Amino acid sequence: MTSLKVMGMTCGHCEAAVRKALEAVPGVTAVTRVDRNDQVAEVEGTADVAALVAAVVEEGYTAEAA
Repeated sequence: MTSLKVMGMTCGHCEAAVRKALEAVPGVTAVTRVDRNDQVAEVEGTADVAALVAAVVEEGYTAEAA
């Protein structure tokens, strides 16, 4: 599992946008958690962390490996 710290999510729409962006990254088999309160996203699969971060940043949020 890969965990990301995601800053800038303020609502359910934000969580959905981050989830959709992460699901589109090659190598992701599941997005198991996106939580705006804990500022975390958890992903299963073999996706590169840099690609995951880039996908979240492209959606307008700040992200880094947790």
